[in-house]
Amino acid sequence: MRVQHISIVGLIVVAALVCATPVSLVAQAGPGASDDAGAAADTWTPPRTPWGDPDLQGTFSNRTITPFERPDNVEGREYFTPEEVAALEQRASNRSRDEDREVGTRGDVEGAYNDFWWDRGTKVLSPRTSLVIDPPNGHVPELTAEAMKREAVEWAEHAYRRPSVGGRGTDSWLDRGLFERCITRGLPGAMSPTAYNNNYRIAQGPGFVAVQIEMLGGARVIPTDGRAHLGDDIRLYMGDSVGHWEGDTLVVETTNFTDKVTYRGAAENLRLVERFTRVAPNEIDYRVTVDDPTTFTQPWTLAIPLVDVGEGLFEYACHEGNYGLEGILYGARVEDREAAEAKGGSVR
Repeated sequence: MRVQHISIVGLIVVAALVCATPVSLVAQAGPGASDDAGAAADTWTPPRTPWGDPDLQGTFSNRTITPFERPDNVEGREYFTPEEVAALEQRASNRSRDEDREVGTRGDVEGAYNDFWWDRGTKVLSPRTSLVIDPPNGHVPELTAEAMKREAVEWAEHAYRRPSVGGRGTDSWLDRGLFERCITRGLPGAMSPTAYNNNYRIAQGPGFVAVQIEMLGGARVIPTDGRAHLGDDIRLYMGDSVGHWEGDTLVVETTNFTDKVTYRGAAENLRLVERFTRVAPNEIDYRVTVDDPTTFTQPWTLAIPLVDVGEGLFEYACHEGNYGLEGILYGARVEDREAAEAKGGSVR
């Protein structure tokens, strides 16, 4: 069950920055307009903070039913037709996990979030056929030969490194995904749509932009004061983010990732370049370019609209060692014992 409550610690950094200026008032959420950004720019002037930076502040959501990669049935097309958009939105509106659950089964327990808890979205925020906009085919590039060799032996790592729900087994907590263990979703995963809690609060102060992430919590505090990256010997789960302004766009470069977490096979050599541009009173055009020549055959880019939700943000109360993980490991030991007893042996 998802539990949320107001976080004191999680909001301290953001609250400190907000004190510098009121959060801008923005309109209630609606369908995105990223693809009309050029036309909007001719008639709309982005707001500025009292100290002169572009104002990105607000609470935004990136929930969308736009596919991550381009589906086979629309290969070669960058945009859905209006009829296809309507069909996708109708299908999303009709979707309900509850109707498919077999009460009293293991699957019922494993999928026991009622439809009420999910927040995958019901709208196509952008009519693009995929969130991947580069390469033009809408697909993540192939892995390099080096990356494929790493993937083949990933199972042998001391700890499972993928920021996922699930894992490679139940012998130890180290066999479970870092997301499931409430450690990290990594980047750019933490800035990508997921099943629920797709909300982000952006606050600014002179020389800093903070992005508070609802899912798994935490705040990215991004300096824009011209400082350099951390030394190469300092490695972080979410990397080291440093920003600067290019006109009305916040450009953030993130490096210094650790080898303890992977994103589609990329780890310590990953480099991200994010761009945040306010294109309307209630929308930010967010793009991120993923670059790791040791993992991908070429850089690739995601475009994900951020739409203002017009309300506050709550913490996703997830912590390492939560009851879910304890239950998974305890249940696995019970199954081990039952299997051993069935064979005439015993397991401690």
